Amino acid sequence: MTCWLNLGDVLRVNAKKFPNTVALKDRERSFTYPAVNKRVNRLCHGLLAMGLEKGDKVAVLLENSIEIIEMYLATAKTGIVIVPINFRLVGNEVEYIVNNSDAKAIVVHDVFTDTVESVRSRLTNISAGRFVVVGDARDGYQPYDALMAGAPDREPEMEVHPEDTWILIYTSGTTGKPKGVVRSHASHIAFYLINAIDFGFNEHDVCLNVMPLCHINSTFFTFTFLYIGGSVVVHPAMSFRTEEILEIIEREEITFISLIPTHYNMILNAPEDAKQRDVSSIRKLLCSSAPVRRGMKLAIMDFFRGVELYEGYGSTEAGIVTVLKPEDQLNKLGSIGYESLGTDFIKLLDGDGNEVPVGEVGEIYSRSPMLLDEYYKLPEKTAESFREGWFSAGDLGRKDEDGFFYIVDRKDNMIITGGEHVHPSEVEETIGSHECVYDCAVIGLPDDKWGEKVVAVVVQRDDVDDHTIIECCREQLAGYKRPKKVIFIKDDEMPRTATGKILHRKLREKYGEITDK
Repeated sequence: MTCWLNLGDVLRVNAKKFPNTVALKDRERSFTYPAVNKRVNRLCHGLLAMGLEKGDKVAVLLENSIEIIEMYLATAKTGIVIVPINFRLVGNEVEYIVNNSDAKAIVVHDVFTDTVESVRSRLTNISAGRFVVVGDARDGYQPYDALMAGAPDREPEMEVHPEDTWILIYTSGTTGKPKGVVRSHASHIAFYLINAIDFGFNEHDVCLNVMPLCHINSTFFTFTFLYIGGSVVVHPAMSFRTEEILEIIEREEITFISLIPTHYNMILNAPEDAKQRDVSSIRKLLCSSAPVRRGMKLAIMDFFRGVELYEGYGSTEAGIVTVLKPEDQLNKLGSIGYESLGTDFIKLLDGDGNEVPVGEVGEIYSRSPMLLDEYYKLPEKTAESFREGWFSAGDLGRKDEDGFFYIVDRKDNMIITGGEHVHPSEVEETIGSHECVYDCAVIGLPDDKWGEKVVAVVVQRDDVDDHTIIECCREQLAGYKRPKKVIFIKDDEMPRTATGKILHRKLREKYGEITDK
């Protein structure tokens, strides 16, 4: 019988293998592997005492913290399915995910209880005793620490199989509604092992986590280090202060960080006194979510002397698909690299399912042990995304004669701003509902700070100003989804296909150079 140890199993093993290694650390606390394992076991018994069973869903609306990592670990041990929710979402967005996922409990940071309270009466699957708060006490919420208090620290008696679901994580959908991505323990185990080899990680590495742990990037990279016996320093995602980040790197002797171009830009433009910190411990850096220009790459490698810089392309559904390795950074500018370890040769297919020649554009299909199982409650979308076992996230790309891939466009026009994904149709629906708007299109345009910014191109029905357009989004959309700029045009200026579909690419081409003038 093949034995695949999931993250919960490995925590138990690592508690014996690495008794003196710090597994988790934040600004105030530090826990070795044995201490984390005992805390997680108590949490397991606390969740089970609430009446939750294997296969039940528990939603978490938590900032980066030791507690959210413990929730991932406890669900891995018990077979409960974790549903991480982006803490930047507003009430109605949280409500949709909680209800669509069939979550039977929710764990919330105290600063987000107002968001939950605004929709609590409509969270019909969650009984009164299954609202849990991390931080200061709140009426109607069971304290997180009380959930563990008095619970035994022995291993829970639960059989969890590799093919069982561990994570149900939501990503933007083609209709603007989030899609639930069902991911198994096996898919994450594969990623951790592949990741450790592809990037050359080991048990002596110390990872600084600043990417939101409600995103797949962090579940992939942060948990790799807990799997192999390394250390993780947890930092809140909402307070990225470059002076503090550089101080943590020096103090904790961080060896690896996964960041987006926005973060690197902030570090490179930090005050001179902050940049005097010793960052020589950094061995490897990852840049994801958006391409990095040559100038920034050179600046990163100059600041972090001797660092190995990696770029990765992947998705919530497919895991990491390609890796651009350090030796190829400057001779393959703009490339997303080639297939990651464990990924079958990528196919670029045309609309008829035929592979396109080298240099031509096709839809990117990949196949690996890191793939999702399905989209939750969306069998048609699942079937649409697969071709005979090959998966596509809807991105278009090309391959050069050396086998390196390049992203050409996002098939669904997804916007990535500050590492967050924004689907234009969701924003368009909100703006289009305003009585003064005749039509609108939402596009992403380059931004030095955020990588891309959300821009609304609006055809007026009646007189309206940009402030009104932005304000109409405030109660309906998370802050990162709201347009940073509004461009007003006439209806005959909106580029469309013969069937009336708006050509977002044409708008990006037209307004990409003039939005800041």
